[in-house]
Amino acid sequence: MKTIFSTKAVPTPVNQTVYAILFAISFSHLLNDLIQSIIPSVYPMFKENFSLTFSQVGLITMTSQLSASVLQPFVGLYTDKHPNSKSLAIAMSITLIGLICISLAPTFPILLASVALIGVGSAIFHPEASRVAHLASGGKKGLAQSVFQVGGNAGTSIGPLLAALIIIPYGQQYIGWFGVVALLGIVLLSLIGRWYGANLANNTVLISKTAQNKESSLSRSKILISMLILMLLIFSKYIYMASMTNYFTFYLIDKFGISIQQSQLYLFAFLGAIAAGTIIGGPLGDRYGRKLIIWISILGAAPFTLLLPHMDLVGTVVLAIIIGIIISSAFSAILVYATELVPGKVGMISGMFFGFAFGIAGIGSAILGELADHTSIAHVFSLCAYLPLIGIITAFLPNIEPKRKMINAQNNEKV
Repeated sequence: MKTIFSTKAVPTPVNQTVYAILFAISFSHLLNDLIQSIIPSVYPMFKENFSLTFSQVGLITMTSQLSASVLQPFVGLYTDKHPNSKSLAIAMSITLIGLICISLAPTFPILLASVALIGVGSAIFHPEASRVAHLASGGKKGLAQSVFQVGGNAGTSIGPLLAALIIIPYGQQYIGWFGVVALLGIVLLSLIGRWYGANLANNTVLISKTAQNKESSLSRSKILISMLILMLLIFSKYIYMASMTNYFTFYLIDKFGISIQQSQLYLFAFLGAIAAGTIIGGPLGDRYGRKLIIWISILGAAPFTLLLPHMDLVGTVVLAIIIGIIISSAFSAILVYATELVPGKVGMISGMFFGFAFGIAGIGSAILGELADHTSIAHVFSLCAYLPLIGIITAFLPNIEPKRKMINAQNNEKV
């Protein structure tokens, strides 16, 4: 650890898993997503302070997610060719500025602009952070992606809890106190950047040569169709997730008459389940194959999502936890599966999938908010319950697992 984060970091071979870097970038992801999760966590407060409709609440999410999603593929494409070890710290600095602006925002338009800044910080952070995780994986890509993702999910689950304890009781200005979290992230990402910079020159060449050796037997059209299927699976997962992360508190308050703070605790339980499911999905994908995990994660959640709108409070919370564990294991498997379809383009693929996930969640949140205004929040949850059934299209994905396992076996023999 001391050598890795020293001023002159020592390059690490690509076939060696650098756990110190994996845990460090995961913790950075925790800090980044903790800050982002504060925004939906205080929606009830924003709704009251600015006299917002559900449509305007959805517009906040759409602004945040689109500002992140539109930029991410371009950031990933650019950094595939021009990686920058300082970009991670720069991303967190932009997030810090947005956070401070939100705490001081006097009007709804300024609030939207402040939220957009945090989205820009996220757009820069995710593709490069995914590249760092990939670089430190030592070939255990599913494990590395899960470790990276679980940090973000943990941050997303902790955010609402801290919001309930710190922001909700005292007011909007206390959002600024989370600037300390951003400052910690800037320091840590600067240290990670030293290792990243030291390893780029040596390992990027080796990874590029490895990618060139992985000639796919799939045609270009088959790869494009497979990518479309993966995007549709992301669509089903993240629209459903948008309904839960942005409107679950409103659903619980409306249906069961609980307090805002109680609803935040139940949201924390759901988001905690997501963190648990994420760390499981990657290693299982390494062991049993990505396609199987995608099957189970998307389609396997359907029976529980269909039951949730018909349960009492206890049953709703229990099912939400089960759904969180199952559905959260998909993203790591989908992302790694996509990088194996298009090897050597980690930044572009990560940016595209993170960007699409954030974008579709933002658009979905706005549409769901509009729908809730015209019908009811309960009606929204009844409709979203059918989304995981889209998981049936996983059957049309090509089976690339035997080839991947053969390559891994050959690499192990060489080591």
